[in-house]
Amino acid sequence: MIEQRDSRLEIRRLSPAEWGHAYPVISQLRSLDEAEFLKRARLQSHSGYELVAAFRDGKIIGVVGMRPVHTLARGAHLHVDDLVVDAAVRGSGAGRALMEYAETDARARGMTSVFLDARPDAVPFYERENYLLHPAPSMKKVLAR
Repeated sequence: MIEQRDSRLEIRRLSPAEWGHAYPVISQLRSLDEAEFLKRARLQSHSGYELVAAFRDGKIIGVVGMRPVHTLARGAHLHVDDLVVDAAVRGSGAGRALMEYAETDARARGMTSVFLDARPDAVPFYERENYLLHPAPSMKKVLAR
């Protein structure tokens, strides 16, 4: 288990029993009700999805959802599905600390890269953290039921 602490910030993995405590922060990124969030997170956990939280004074102020992936195109890498810091404390360093945790975790697993999808307004944050825009665009098709 990797843990990062300073006098005000603790970063640690959440047990699945704690995932509901992350919902108030996750809901600032994902428009899901709590039951749907927990359902999807549990389903995704079968492929290694984990939630890591940043705590300040015992309160969750940020969350990163991540999972190990192996593809032919990218090899073994860590994929960050979700990164969100409570709007009231953005700019506090919690996002940076969560990404540092994810990178340290990826290295501990023998991975050499981290991939993620970013909203356009978050791109400057990731660029400050030395992430580069990937040249391959993401494509999506919504299938009719």
